[in-house]
Amino acid sequence: MKEKVLVIGANGAIASHVIDFIQQDETLEISLLARNESQIAHRKQANTEIIVADVLNPSQLNKAIQGQDVVYANLAGQVDEMAMQIVQSMTANGVKRLIFVTSLGIYNEIPGLFGVFNKIAIGQPLKRYRRAADIIESSDLDYTIVRPAWLTNKDEVNYETTKKGEPFKGMRVSRKSVGAFIADLIVHPEKEIKQSIGVNRP
Repeated sequence: MKEKVLVIGANGAIASHVIDFIQQDETLEISLLARNESQIAHRKQANTEIIVADVLNPSQLNKAIQGQDVVYANLAGQVDEMAMQIVQSMTANGVKRLIFVTSLGIYNEIPGLFGVFNKIAIGQPLKRYRRAADIIESSDLDYTIVRPAWLTNKDEVNYETTKKGEPFKGMRVSRKSVGAFIADLIVHPEKEIKQSIGVNRP
């Protein structure tokens, strides 16, 4: 039986790499959710369907989440409100496995002046990402929160990870590397359950 995966925010830059990786796996049945079909229409293939929906619309989100095995969300903007909607929908539909991307710095885990700069640079979005993480961590879901370092477009897969409570070892990482890490979690959903993982280039 194929594992069903829902990608929320499928038009994003990291999500694009994740999709590249997981579409090669014929054991997966993939659903890609975005508000604008034109941005992801080229992704449709035998094991992939397109869903046009708004995460903040409960009925649309419920319909997308029903029957899924893994939900991967990579969002921007009102991420705390979106996290709440996703948690509520997954709980109501009995879907347990969530992979949710936030940001470095939400736990003050960046040492020195770079940590201060990060707070100033990200500002209000950082607070929203922290609230999103708090919502997810207080749920009964089998979650993994992913906290990438500052993102680059390098064509490389080269990363190391840290757990919540550990300082970041590096301040940059490629989007492709983060995509590879997330794809590995999707293919091996038993990994990093109830963990908040930092991802950076060694």
